[in-house]
Amino acid sequence: MVRVSPQWRQRALRGVLVCLALVTIGPVFLILPLNLVQPPTTAVMLARTVQRWRADQEPAYPRRRVVGRDAISPQLRRAVLAAEDDRFYLHWGLDLVELRKAIDDAQEGRRVRGASTITQQVAKNLFLWEGRSLVRKGYEAYLAVLLELCLPKERILDLYLNLAEWGDGEFGAERAAQRHFRTSAKSLSAEQAARLAAILPSPRRWSPHGAYASRRAGELQERMRLAPER
Repeated sequence: MVRVSPQWRQRALRGVLVCLALVTIGPVFLILPLNLVQPPTTAVMLARTVQRWRADQEPAYPRRRVVGRDAISPQLRRAVLAAEDDRFYLHWGLDLVELRKAIDDAQEGRRVRGASTITQQVAKNLFLWEGRSLVRKGYEAYLAVLLELCLPKERILDLYLNLAEWGDGEFGAERAAQRHFRTSAKSLSAEQAARLAAILPSPRRWSPHGAYASRRAGELQERMRLAPER
């Protein structure tokens, strides 16, 4: 039987406590500066860089152009909220109402809808690896709550619009508008905004000019018209 010395146990315990501190408190020091600056890159962008490099795609590093709130059409903000998180201003990072609906759908054998909030998507894009493990989803939920505690809602939405993936190698609202509609994010019409929002669940698979986006854009425009002004 191998005996473990008290000194080794103490070192192991200290190591565990340091790791716990890094994953629980450390993100706060990365999130607070986001009140003032956009992140220079994200975990998703770095993952795409590796994928594109392995596939010998040029450029390997994705394209992204950060713009301020005034340079993004209010129509796009409304369309994204309608498509991805229409209860964005009502929750604190986790939408328990939508999560309950998703659980009920799963239990009744219906197709499960995504219940991730915009805040959760920001957390995932900024800090996490891709996947569906319970560990990753749990940590994503924790980071989403931290984001809500450290940042105002409008800032979280600003971050999302500038880091969302909108096509192969294309990130952010400005690049999306330029690539798909040859215009700026500020000049997007309601229909164009709805088409961009429609493809967010799978932007590398769908085109804003395709049949899926055409069908969903009409529904989103109706929801945009009914949504209260902000």
